[in-house]
Amino acid sequence: MLLFFSAGEPSGDQHAASLLREIRLLDATVQAVGFGGPRLRAAGCELFEDLTQHAVMWFRRAGGAVLHFRRLYLQADAFFHDHRPDAVVLIDFPGFHWWLASAAKRNGVPVFYYVPPQIWAWARGRVKKMRRLIDHTFACLPFEAEWFARHGCPTTYVGHPSFDELAGHSYDEAFLGGMEGGPLLVVLPGSRDQEVLANARALYRAVERVRAAVPNLRVAVAAFREQHIERFVARATGGAAPASDSASDSAEWTAPGLEALPGWRFYVGRTPELIRAATCCLAVSGSVSLELLYQQKPSVIVYQINPFAFWVQNRFRRVKYITLVNLLADSGLDAADLWLYDPRAPGAERALFPEYLTYRDRSADIAAHLIGWLQDPAARERLVQRLAGLKHQLAWEGASRRAALAVCQAVYDRRRGASVGGRTETTMPGAEPTRPTNPAPPANMGQPRVGGLAFFTPGAATAGWR
Repeated sequence: MLLFFSAGEPSGDQHAASLLREIRLLDATVQAVGFGGPRLRAAGCELFEDLTQHAVMWFRRAGGAVLHFRRLYLQADAFFHDHRPDAVVLIDFPGFHWWLASAAKRNGVPVFYYVPPQIWAWARGRVKKMRRLIDHTFACLPFEAEWFARHGCPTTYVGHPSFDELAGHSYDEAFLGGMEGGPLLVVLPGSRDQEVLANARALYRAVERVRAAVPNLRVAVAAFREQHIERFVARATGGAAPASDSASDSAEWTAPGLEALPGWRFYVGRTPELIRAATCCLAVSGSVSLELLYQQKPSVIVYQINPFAFWVQNRFRRVKYITLVNLLADSGLDAADLWLYDPRAPGAERALFPEYLTYRDRSADIAAHLIGWLQDPAARERLVQRLAGLKHQLAWEGASRRAALAVCQAVYDRRRGASVGGRTETTMPGAEPTRPTNPAPPANMGQPRVGGLAFFTPGAATAGWR
């Protein structure tokens, strides 16, 4: 089996790597090529390019990358024509992936979307493109599975892979031991350069308010790259962000961290440990919210944009919340209320993570939540219990394995001439698929090897995943 993977974000790189590892447990002979990042490469995928180095967000920044992405598109198009992989597996990153999907379809290669783009939130008209270009969608969120199915997209709900990835993480216990002490506020400024630059000042203002109210507070910043520390400090203090991408001596950023701002310690490559050690967190909006849910950490979510971007999102946003945890906890895709979160509005307590998508200075509101949790352990514990309840309710453990089974089954069906494109399976995580009688995967597909589980028929899968 030859699979072409494409993942353009650090989180997508992790999800793709987890999926490929699970597929390899089912079929040791699988070959994987495509675009991704270091984690996908480590999982055994031959990369044409590290796409995670070229993550693009917001249309103003995309123009300069068009020629580069066109070259990658032509490279993939030629590969599809010459090698005809069994499937193209796309992970999030919709802009470039629409191009890849179009090239694959033109060459007769089936296209699967794993961790599909959140078009239900901001671009619902693009569901027509999903129907036209994507043969099967493997949805991670219960409400998105229902939405895609309702709009005619063949869909299988497998659950979100983040819980599996976090459960399998090996924590540095020595580092965690060194983080013990007074209350710890962890700041998560995002994984993209533009996120760090856009949000640093807002994060800094809010944290300084909290430090003034909680004298024994420790502050730790979990930076994705070393350069992000320089950019954060420059923007937070009103200086110009460094233009150079030159990395500092990596030893300088290791534990016990660097005190690049008075009272602030900065770390690189320590995000899982810092979240686990945190009393509460302040994070830029993104997939990190699911890790905060997994670790049951009271958190405030921030996304600072300019006034024009705020006007644009008001025109296109179709959900109340920008944070997945709040969508899962409250309204899902209920469009009855599209007003942004307001801590003073009736029903504001339904949002587990207070969130601020804004172009204004909301540091006072942000700080108030954090101060409340730090000074009132009982209130903090009540929120922790609500987070634990949602985590248990989602039952996402095993999502990567279910996705691997579903991808292999889809390829197997197509090899047998059975199309998965004409039906929708909305399967629930939490139980293993039943074992079909006398399974017969193709000879070159390899024998399934996880717990004796064989490739499943759609009927058996639906029956077993209740």
